[in-house]
Amino acid sequence: MVSAVHREWWRGAVTYQVYLPSFFDSDGDGVGDLRGLLGRLPHIASLGVDAVWISPFYRSPMHDFGYDVTDYRSVDPLFGTLADFDAVVARAHDLGLKVIIDQVWSHTSSDHPWFGESRAARANLKSDWYIWADPARDGAPPNNWLSVFGGSAWNWDARRRQYYLHQFLASQPKLNLRNPAVLDAHFANAEFWLKRGVDGFRFDAVDFMLHDEALGSNPARPSSGGERPWDPFRMQRHVHDMVQPGTAALMSRIRDFMNRFPGRVTIGEVSSEPGALDRVAMLTGATRLHMAYTLGVMKAAFTPATFRRAVADSTTLNSAGWLCWAFSNHDVERVTTRWNPAGRVPAAFATLQMAMLLTLPGSVCLYQGEELGLPNGRVAADEMRDPYGLTFYPAISGRDGARTPMPWQAAAPNAGFSSCNRTWLPADPAHAEFAVDRQEADATSTLAAYRCMIRYRHAHPALIVGETELFDLPNPFVGWRRRLDGEAAIALFNLSPEPAVVPPHAVPRFAPADLPFVTAPSGDGIVLPPFGLTLGTERDNR
Repeated sequence: MVSAVHREWWRGAVTYQVYLPSFFDSDGDGVGDLRGLLGRLPHIASLGVDAVWISPFYRSPMHDFGYDVTDYRSVDPLFGTLADFDAVVARAHDLGLKVIIDQVWSHTSSDHPWFGESRAARANLKSDWYIWADPARDGAPPNNWLSVFGGSAWNWDARRRQYYLHQFLASQPKLNLRNPAVLDAHFANAEFWLKRGVDGFRFDAVDFMLHDEALGSNPARPSSGGERPWDPFRMQRHVHDMVQPGTAALMSRIRDFMNRFPGRVTIGEVSSEPGALDRVAMLTGATRLHMAYTLGVMKAAFTPATFRRAVADSTTLNSAGWLCWAFSNHDVERVTTRWNPAGRVPAAFATLQMAMLLTLPGSVCLYQGEELGLPNGRVAADEMRDPYGLTFYPAISGRDGARTPMPWQAAAPNAGFSSCNRTWLPADPAHAEFAVDRQEADATSTLAAYRCMIRYRHAHPALIVGETELFDLPNPFVGWRRRLDGEAAIALFNLSPEPAVVPPHAVPRFAPADLPFVTAPSGDGIVLPPFGLTLGTERDNR
């Protein structure tokens, strides 16, 4: 019997992430919007997912495309109105979808009125709402901290004659989350949205929320002996500017607040800094965030060893906290390109990573277009918008390739995303073949596979909240058994672009799932095709 704890809706839930500027443009200005999302909610619901997470839509100068907020209780006119947002919530709920929205607490835009007041003088009610520090004796910044987006993390303000801290853009000053007044303001803003019907929050950049108040300089990260990294941020061990022990207590404050609103959920974003899964364990649980995902998994190598280690760690983690698995989002290269850079048997690879994601122990977050098997979009240098990519180009191409417009209609301009001649990022012509309308007409498409797999997951509670046991398999295989209430679900994957034979008796006998992408055992053996997989159930005789 599934326990009361396991019946909590978010445990094992599948959430669909919408990156709003690129989802669907309803008004022809080249940018996706809330009305566009409203019209496409049936597509999301048709996947069988449980919730939709919407990227920031608050008023913003859009230097970081909504993650630089100037008003936490508004909708930027670029995306619509509060009435549009309310309509999205109501329609989503009608379709059985929960609604999760971003909370960006670590920083604001430099255009936010809070920052305008804080920088005006050293003695006013908001003077310590941000992180200010005096210069070194020679006028240099207070320490050696670096911005993720390049250069020093400190910016000089001539009015206060101090430096302010920014861990991303200089136009994103860092808030002082140790100041009770700042937290009270954040909680009041969060309550505004909870009262409008949202079902939870995704907390941005949790590892960056707190820093060492002594402002100690970071030590150098030992060189691996190779070429110097293109990003100096990687040359430091970030022991003072992020991942602080006090973050766990802050998560408890957030959970205490959220407990006033039963059934609402919190998701944290944990960085790829070393020890990411340990931090997920520390920051989630009964008295902290409900769950968290980490960029560390997304940025790891696609090898059996990576997944064996992550599954083993997550099995322990989920006994106290809760992991939300994600293979793609708006901050990393799309998974079908990142983990299959040669592009071999792309449809098989898209199905493989989908089935892996949906059988792992924990909750799941899908990124828009993942259900189509989209590769990274191609964006020319003169069309790039991502400030991170622009800083470090051509060493990297940045995040724009993961943010290109969603393809809806293969034959339409901009693949049906917008009627505008010039969209905010170009629609990749190569994405037309992946368009929703084309895949809707193909029973063997990646889209059809996602719908089948999510239905299969919901039909087998062991895949949602069951215990996990790794199989002892050689490369290139990885596999696990999920157990719950006498049911045992089997999942086995070939991570190679070549066919491979599973060693005899390496996994128990099982009844294969009736899914079109599953390879059934033949006799005593299983021969998995390139990027092939098999799923099924056995009777749990424990």
